Amino acid sequence: MNALANGWFSEIQNELWPGQCFSLKVKNILHQEKSKYQNIQIFETETYGTCLALDGIIQCTLRDEFSYQEMISFLPLCSHPNPEKVLIVGGGDGGVAREVVKHPNVKEVHQVEIDERVVELSKTFLPEMASGFKSPKMKLIIGDGFDFMKTHKNEFDVIITDSSDPVGPAVSLFNESYFDLMKTSLRDGGIICSQGGSFWLDCTHVKKIVAGCQKHFPNVSFAVTSIPSYPCGHIGFVIGSLNRNTDLRKPAKIFSSETIDEIGLKYYSSEIHTAAFALPRWVQKQLFE
Repeated sequence: MNALANGWFSEIQNELWPGQCFSLKVKNILHQEKSKYQNIQIFETETYGTCLALDGIIQCTLRDEFSYQEMISFLPLCSHPNPEKVLIVGGGDGGVAREVVKHPNVKEVHQVEIDERVVELSKTFLPEMASGFKSPKMKLIIGDGFDFMKTHKNEFDVIITDSSDPVGPAVSLFNESYFDLMKTSLRDGGIICSQGGSFWLDCTHVKKIVAGCQKHFPNVSFAVTSIPSYPCGHIGFVIGSLNRNTDLRKPAKIFSSETIDEIGLKYYSSEIHTAAFALPRWVQKQLFE
């Protein structure tokens, strides 16, 4: 549930973060509708730019979206020695696609998004993010990621799951069976990266996601990024590799500062890559010991 009243949008009465609320001052409501799958709201905020909310939960704001999009993309891409073929599940706003196609090794990107309306509305109201859909590397499929992977085995070097929170149509993307399905769609040595929630909100939930990944991947880690418009100001990523010898903390592909500027990265760097895996001691113990 959310409140969009008296000039403010507020994430309230949400079971995912009980007892707390994040609010943004709204300048103008751009669009509201209920698609086949979810409630979609797009509005212009006072200080965070355009904001997309699904089922009352903020998905992105133009002020800080790049910190999430770059990290969920480049952490797995730069951990792989040659990520030529990539699958994106979700990510209808286009932000992950925009980042993935920047990687010079990537030749082909397949994206499966279940809600066509999110894609269409993002192209209209979030063109800065939806620009990734224009890349010749991209192949966009409107459909179910589960169904797609069942018919695409041993195809991808990297699979990135840019899901909303575990409510509504995204619930299944956090289950153990989903990690098993991703494993079957990867090539040897493949890497996956999925949105993993916040350890400040529910470390038990994060532990469950990590444990589900560990049942199917011999090499699993957890990284975080800073993003102020998300609850608790950060978000985590579960990363798994089929190669148990891959050091996920040390990028296999290191970009120079000049290259980072040329391809248009604002948050990710090799130093940030390594630092993202440094967890508070209590989190490290709960997730991995």
